[in-house]
Amino acid sequence: MELHDVWFVLIAVLWTGYFFLEGFDFGVGVLTRLLARNRAEKRVLINTIGPVWDGNEVWLLTAGGATFAAFPEWYATLFSGFYLPLLAILVCLIVRGVAFEYRVKRPEERWQRNWETAIFWTSLIPAFLWGVAFGNIVRGVKIDRELEYVGSVWDLLNPYALLGGLVTLTLFTFHGTVFTALKTVGEIRERARTLALRVGVVTAVLALAFLLWTQFASGDGKSLGALVVAVAALVVALSATQAGREGWAFALSGVTIVATVAMFFLTLFPNVMPSTLDADWSLTVTNASSSPYTLKIMTWLAAVATPLVLLYQGWTYWVFRKRIGTQHIAEPAH
Repeated sequence: MELHDVWFVLIAVLWTGYFFLEGFDFGVGVLTRLLARNRAEKRVLINTIGPVWDGNEVWLLTAGGATFAAFPEWYATLFSGFYLPLLAILVCLIVRGVAFEYRVKRPEERWQRNWETAIFWTSLIPAFLWGVAFGNIVRGVKIDRELEYVGSVWDLLNPYALLGGLVTLTLFTFHGTVFTALKTVGEIRERARTLALRVGVVTAVLALAFLLWTQFASGDGKSLGALVVAVAALVVALSATQAGREGWAFALSGVTIVATVAMFFLTLFPNVMPSTLDADWSLTVTNASSSPYTLKIMTWLAAVATPLVLLYQGWTYWVFRKRIGTQHIAEPAH
């Protein structure tokens, strides 16, 4: 296997890790409006991800940086062609981080309610736009012979990509709902399980339609295997949720995300951005990659740094593994 193939796989792993972790993170943010009934329950939801949300975003930074270093042509075409949706995601992530930190800085109800509204929208919008972005990457976009995107932002809003956005939004919300059931106690836990069943059914319908569309359009035997795993894991996750096995439900919803992202990249390879104008103008792992020397240095650095990052983040989740409920929420200090 060539080094550019190795880095294609590594970038796929980074995006998988990001969607697995930030997926339930976004889902919990959406639940602050759908599940919480009062201020205390909103604080419970936010506290379930409070120690880990910023660490989850490191996966996005690493995936973007790895793409820039390993496949500069891919990075340039992607970020110039998808400038507006990626800018919207970036703004949302910035506002979301500020909202987590600033909502408790003042005691006024209006102040906290506004920041909580910001958390909801800045979780919902990126969850939708990531699906739109990856839907367009898999489907292909207008790339000319100079390997530049020549379409408009309206070309990105096609039915396939919009369906992809609905799939990631509902899948992340389901992932966040089973995470909430896993991390909370009391009434909010029971309501999270009930909501997870409803969201999960909608997710299953949308995901099946989107993945079948992907398979018929550009899939092969390997992508079909990923499709089967994704759908089966989602169905079993629903059964585990109904049985009250939150740990299994969360693990299996995570498997659904992993298999879905794997199907994206299996469908792509050896392309990284197919061209809808001419297949010969597509960006591939060969014509979009850096020099072998650059990839060799990156491989050695990744081999040293990646295990350390994984150990540290795993330790963080272990430290903050206990369930919480409204009884654990302290009165405001103001």
